[in-house]
Amino acid sequence: MRLPIIVLGGGGHSKVLMNTLLMTSFDVKGFTTPDSEDQMKIIFGVKRLGADDIIRSFDPTQYKLVNGIGSIGYPGIRRELFYSFKNSGYHFENVIHPSAILSKDTTLLEGVQVMAGVIVQPGCIVGANTIINTRATIEHDCLIGDNVHISPGAIICGDVIIGDNVHVGAGATVIQGIRIGKNSIIGAGSVVTRNVTEGVKVVGVPAKEV
Repeated sequence: MRLPIIVLGGGGHSKVLMNTLLMTSFDVKGFTTPDSEDQMKIIFGVKRLGADDIIRSFDPTQYKLVNGIGSIGYPGIRRELFYSFKNSGYHFENVIHPSAILSKDTTLLEGVQVMAGVIVQPGCIVGANTIINTRATIEHDCLIGDNVHISPGAIICGDVIIGDNVHVGAGATVIQGIRIGKNSIIGAGSVVTRNVTEGVKVVGVPAKEV
């Protein structure tokens, strides 16, 4: 049985998610924002409930959450909200746009968001609280960590392993068999042809550390 949804956040990413939830017939109870004085009151007919902490007045067995905080500029906030509410007993719904194509053996952990036009090929595992954004492609047998953002139009070739908290920029390409260490950033439009260590930023064609 589907539970009603409360969406965290009232910005652009939240708007995209609410559109997908409504398209797929979820009951969206409302959304929250970090700022108690936020002026955004209604999105697609869905009302703002208040600041984030109001969620704790809702029974975690009767509602599920969707993390509408985008990772660009706010990756720490996105992670912190996810784990804070998880530790309080709440669970996060996976959001999958109806135009996405996912292999039947794809494994999605909790709170994964798969946007319009995404393709995920066989043998892939996608970690919790991860975003696979518009028209990104994940080829066969990839392992994507927790709290990762695969940005619009990115291409992840086969047998790639991406660590936790990695950001792959828009239009980037990661060739087959590459390993990307956790907490790293792949710049937009980059082509990654070598393994990337933890906690670095790489940009360019081919991608180099900066």
